[in-house]
Formats: sequence, structure tokens, C-alpha cells
Amino acid sequence: MKLFIIVVSLVVVIYILHGVFSVAKLDRDWVADQKVLAEITVDGDLVTVKNIRNIVYRSTEDFDLSFYDKTFKLEDLQAAWYIVEPFGQIGAAHTFVSFEFKDGSFIAISAEIRREQGEKFSVLKGLFRQYELVYIIADEADVIKLRTHHRQHEVRLLPIKADKEIVRQVFMDMLQRAEKLATEPEFYNTVANNCTTNIMKHVRRFSGKAIPWWDIRYLLPEFSDKIAYDAGMLKSDLSLDEARHYFSITERSQQCLSRESFSSCIRR
Repeated sequence: MKLFIIVVSLVVVIYILHGVFSVAKLDRDWVADQKVLAEITVDGDLVTVKNIRNIVYRSTEDFDLSFYDKTFKLEDLQAAWYIVEPFGQIGAAHTFVSFEFKDGSFIAISAEIRREQGEKFSVLKGLFRQYELVYIIADEADVIKLRTHHRQHEVRLLPIKADKEIVRQVFMDMLQRAEKLATEPEFYNTVANNCTTNIMKHVRRFSGKAIPWWDIRYLLPEFSDKIAYDAGMLKSDLSLDEARHYFSITERSQQCLSRESFSSCIRR
């Protein structure tokens, strides 16, 4: 038994030391859907995003990969939506943000691990500098259809109550973070640098709301919507439980799959 404990302890120490001395990189053998990163150009009120991901999925592993470029006017940015995708055990979830523009387009920004070929996510590995962090900028239909239809996960599409100027500031801050990560890589961290902690940093910087620096719900992001609810940032008079049910779009998404106006359809 003593020998077993010693061996396990050595393995853990070696694993931790490997992580401590690891260096985040840009040039690994990335999976196809995370290989190409968005590029951002700002010219006054005009923001051009190149390589907006727009995948058509047949399954999670079988898809047609495409991208498009689009120029947005910041004054046309109308609203933001906080999206929660619960999965696995209680509390586990992915969170991201979608931005609505005047022309009816919706662009999602999602902080994720940047996976290498054959790599799977592990909460434990995420503590030890094993994954780079990436901001995926995608057409909203791409990231929502993937989750509701192909992963068959619940998705909650929660409208955010905030002044348009704050929404624009958060949007630009997320784009700038995406751009920085594309040249200065960082490691994802399950506790301190995950999908939810990054969103909350952006929101805290501009909202003027009491968004905590850290909260156990950042580790259990299925419940992170309560942070927005407590801060008065959910655009709804419903209770939180009622809002979670009302804004769950899983069934609606299935019905809207073939609609050209997918994003409008799931919001009806």
C-alpha cells in the first residue's frame, strides 16, 4: 500500500511539474473546427470580422466547414443573450454570449479549450495547463444547432437587460480578447480561466453591476445565470426557475432547424 501511494504521488508531482513548465502555443495540430481563427479590424464605428465560423453539421464529427466575413456598425448592435448549455453531472455547463444586430444577424462568441486532434476535455486536466484557451466567433446557428441537435443538450437562451452602449463595450472587449489570444496564447484553467469566468470579467468591466470576482457558480456554470439574475441583468419578470424553463430552446431549435431565419425562429 505504501509503495502504491508513493508511485501515485510521484505521478501527480510529475504531472503538475509538466504543467508548470508547459508553454502555451499557437502551432499545434488543432481540430478542424478550431484551426482557423477570426480576424478583427476596427475603423471608427465599423468592425470587420473575418473568418466567422459557419459550420453545417451532419453529426458532431461530420460537417461542412465554412467561414464568412462581415462588417458591422457598432450602432447596429441591439442586444446580447447569455447562453447556458448544461451537460453531464449537475452543475456542469458551457456558457457563451450571442450578439444581435439590427439586420437580424446574430454572432456568438464562445471561450473554449482549443483542442488538438484526438483530444478530449477533462476537468482535472484543465487545472494543469493542458489546454490552450480560444475565443470562437461563429454564426449563432452554428453553435446552437451543434448543441441542441447533434449533442442533444439542453440550451437556455437568456436575454440580457443592459444599455446598448454597455452591450457594445462588452462586444468590443470580447473581440479584442479574441484577437489577443490569436497572437498571445494562454492556458485554459478550470477554476480561473474558463468560459464563465471570462464572460463575467467582460461584463464586470462595463456593466456597473455587482458581478463577483469569483463565485462557486463559475465552477458550476449551469447555475451562473443566477449571478445575472441577482444583478438584475435578465430581461424578464419571471422567477429564475420560470425563466430557465421559458427560455429553454431545445425543442424550438429542433422545429427551426430548416428555417432560413433560424435565430428569429428560436426566439418566438
